[in-house]
Amino acid sequence: MRAPAFSLLAGLACSGASGTDTTSGGNVPAFYQAFGNGVTVTVEGNYAVLTTTGVPDHKSPYFSNGSSQYEAYNGNNPSFVLNPNRIASQHLVFRIPITPTRLTSPSPTPLGPIGVALNGVPFFNQYAANYQPLGAEINSFDQYNGHPQQTGQYHYHVEPLWLTRNSKEALIGVLLDGYPVYGPMENGAPVSTASLDAAHGHVGVTAEFPQGIYHYHTTGDAPYINGSGFAGQPGTVSQ
Repeated sequence: MRAPAFSLLAGLACSGASGTDTTSGGNVPAFYQAFGNGVTVTVEGNYAVLTTTGVPDHKSPYFSNGSSQYEAYNGNNPSFVLNPNRIASQHLVFRIPITPTRLTSPSPTPLGPIGVALNGVPFFNQYAANYQPLGAEINSFDQYNGHPQQTGQYHYHVEPLWLTRNSKEALIGVLLDGYPVYGPMENGAPVSTASLDAAHGHVGVTAEFPQGIYHYHTTGDAPYINGSGFAGQPGTVSQ
């Protein structure tokens, strides 16, 4: 059995990430108009289909030295260590249910993309390879909290600081189950992991959903973005 569904069709429109435009087709729900950085959004049946290269719209030490997007690490982690991988363009296609459907118990997230940020960068779960804790891997996160894996796929395991630079309450993306992800604050106060459910979310009013919706929050401690799994029936991602 499943819990009641919420519709993203009720979401309010807002500007794309970093002022860039989203290319859309069909009757795209207003919620998805928040996506930018060249993310293409179309509708196929009951799914929003988001296509992205996964290349961030901010600078990083993980771009090649000759790239205009290269920037040496200037973050706050004195233990930062550059990993050997470099950012490479991808072809990621996310098929996300327009109307999320709550599950009675969370569905475990896979390694690899579990959702997508407003700038087209994938979200990964709280684990490193073989479902091990992130541990020392955190020290390879750049100044915006992302890094690339072996094939050059840049991603965020934790709060994407580029997207929360103006507001810690900001909408930052969506997981594969269709539920939105927000920064680490709500109503002017930090959100604690203890205040969230096992999947790392809760039901509440947001700027985009004034009638209320289930949503996730990033936090500074594990599990960071998502806990025991997707709260809703997940869609798919191909790459």
